[in-house]
Amino acid sequence: MQGGLGSPGALSHAYVQHPPLRCDIPDIRGLFYDDANKFLVAPTADRILYWKIAPSAPSGPPNSDPVNEGPVLSVRFSLDQKAIGIQRSSHEVEFRNRETGEACSKKCRADSETILGFFWTDCPTCDVIIIKTSGLDLLVYEPQSNALRLVESKKFNVTWYLYTHESRLLLLASGMQCTLFTGYQFSAGGIVKLPKFEMMMSKCEANNKPVLAAADVHIVTVYGRIYCLQLDRVNMALNLYRFYRDAVVQQATLPTYSSRIAVSAVDNLIMVHQIDAKVVILYDVFMDSYTPISAPLPLLVRGLPSNSRQAAQTADHQSSAYGGTLYGEGWNFLIPDLICDADNGLLWKLHLDLESIAASTSDAPSILEFLQRRKYDLSTVKTLSLAIIRTIILERRPINLVAKAMDVILDSYSRLMKMGGSAAGARRTSEQNDQSSGQPVEGSRVVSQEPPSGTMNRPVLHTDSAIEVECRPEDGITNLAAHVDRTFLNASSDSEDIANTSRAPSQATSGATSKRPQVLGEDSRPLASGASMQPGTHVASVTISPIEMFQSVFLLVEDEMMGDPAYLIVVIMEFLRSMSKAGLKAPPNLYVMLTTLLARSNRYAEIALFVSNKILEPSRELAMQLVELGRQHSRTRKLGVDMLRERCLHHDYVAVLLQEGYYLEALRYARKYKVITVQPALFLEKAVAKDSARDVAAVLSFFSESMPNFKTTSDYGRYQHVLSEMV
Repeated sequence: MQGGLGSPGALSHAYVQHPPLRCDIPDIRGLFYDDANKFLVAPTADRILYWKIAPSAPSGPPNSDPVNEGPVLSVRFSLDQKAIGIQRSSHEVEFRNRETGEACSKKCRADSETILGFFWTDCPTCDVIIIKTSGLDLLVYEPQSNALRLVESKKFNVTWYLYTHESRLLLLASGMQCTLFTGYQFSAGGIVKLPKFEMMMSKCEANNKPVLAAADVHIVTVYGRIYCLQLDRVNMALNLYRFYRDAVVQQATLPTYSSRIAVSAVDNLIMVHQIDAKVVILYDVFMDSYTPISAPLPLLVRGLPSNSRQAAQTADHQSSAYGGTLYGEGWNFLIPDLICDADNGLLWKLHLDLESIAASTSDAPSILEFLQRRKYDLSTVKTLSLAIIRTIILERRPINLVAKAMDVILDSYSRLMKMGGSAAGARRTSEQNDQSSGQPVEGSRVVSQEPPSGTMNRPVLHTDSAIEVECRPEDGITNLAAHVDRTFLNASSDSEDIANTSRAPSQATSGATSKRPQVLGEDSRPLASGASMQPGTHVASVTISPIEMFQSVFLLVEDEMMGDPAYLIVVIMEFLRSMSKAGLKAPPNLYVMLTTLLARSNRYAEIALFVSNKILEPSRELAMQLVELGRQHSRTRKLGVDMLRERCLHHDYVAVLLQEGYYLEALRYARKYKVITVQPALFLEKAVAKDSARDVAAVLSFFSESMPNFKTTSDYGRYQHVLSEMV
């Protein structure tokens, strides 16, 4: 790969943070993960121990609840955490009221059906779904009477199932090869039944009919969209599927380069773990290429004791450092981003090393787009983005590359504004008036055991319509940018998918065509997942405002580019073009900086051109800077004075006239516009310096009439005395 913008030689793009959550408690009977409540659950003979692992892993002892003795196959707390469901056997699920301690059970016929698992739901018509080999039971849990009421039974054959609370999506596998699927989504909006579909499997031998395993299928939610990943062991690839109400489509195939993998989803990236090679491959499905965003690199353990850091450069060394084995047989990957080491009683959380990812490429616009799509580690995202922009400017990269980078930043911020976000330092052009100044878990899966097998296949044809950011005309900037000399720069389905309600409006991806295309109907609509990503809050934290660009980029690079400001001038012009395209207002001080740089290069004619064509937007700051620059160029001073007058900045206009000695003109202007904010002494001093008694008398008369208390001030007495002496 090309050298990056940051420090070279990144060892990894993903890591787990030491120390992990330790749950190696004596006498526990396995570990379970309740993905709805983010609980890691460890049952003992008569208690349920649990740790709340979100938003961060706890450091103290676990919470506990008393329960009846007996076997435990899975555990799930109700969504309001007032009840616990415990699967006791393949024919019984016990429900216990945590407040009263009373329990009730739901049993099935042992001779004809088996309970595969259960989960709690926020569906308005039921509270609990029990999955059996004969179908589904939809139940209402009534804690007052300590009873379960059957709402509906759905009858069909089920071999195994997949469910994640994040997606609210239930997939039921059936058939001799477990390739026939029925799907439901149980959410707060109700129940949605997906069309039945069949998943195809590659064969290594002509007469071989492999059985699809649940371990080879994963439901993940990235960028607010629900995906299914099916491992094709023969082709060593992941088939990526998306869901529509009237169809299931294959969007892409992701190479895995191994038939023994695990899958995680971290910050909207799909993380493929090659178990044997002990490396990680990252995929960003937002992109069109569906190729890895980096070379496979090992998973690191961060935060090891200092005496272990030097040794912990390989997987084996890291394993010995923390007392476990990386990608050991006891590792179980929990969707989306957890790893349970059942052998050692440890729970790890996966993280991205954004700095290393940024350092692995020299394509600044692409890495900025990548960073703007992240929703975790927000301060690092912003810091990295600003550092990348500063670096490409200081390295004098081609202007077209710098312009693309700025477009990425401002387009992201513009989308925030369109979504109703707010951040200091920017306002919409159309809204501002001229102013002065300025895993798939099977129920509650047994983490310490091998997960049940399963897979998921679907016919494919994918079409996404991109929702583009509305852009405003670029006004005169594009046309007049030709006046800036750049010769020295060497510038070279109609259908919607099953998606979370938090889907960002800017998402746009392209699809791939499968061997068995299925045209999507016109009525395809997305299913709303109950998981909310709160995109407004996220985007507001990640995006960079124009004021932040000025303060953290342009101000910092200006001093380092003082010797040759021409390049920085072009960069600022491109930034203004991008601002205009995005419909945003530039900070007034940026115009001041541009004017100063142009004057430093003796390019006064361009200053006049940009002012007259409103490329340099009028403001008090700009006007005062033009006046200041007018000491070396009189026409520039006039531009500043005229700007003050045109924007009705009366006080500043009078002050400038006084500064230049035009006190009578200033007095007439003050009389006309009733300017009483300028101290009378300033006028009187100028008149006395002119040694004109008539002028002194006129000034005294003006302020006596316009300021009722002027005659009682010390200025009046002193200058009246001066006037009498002059006469």
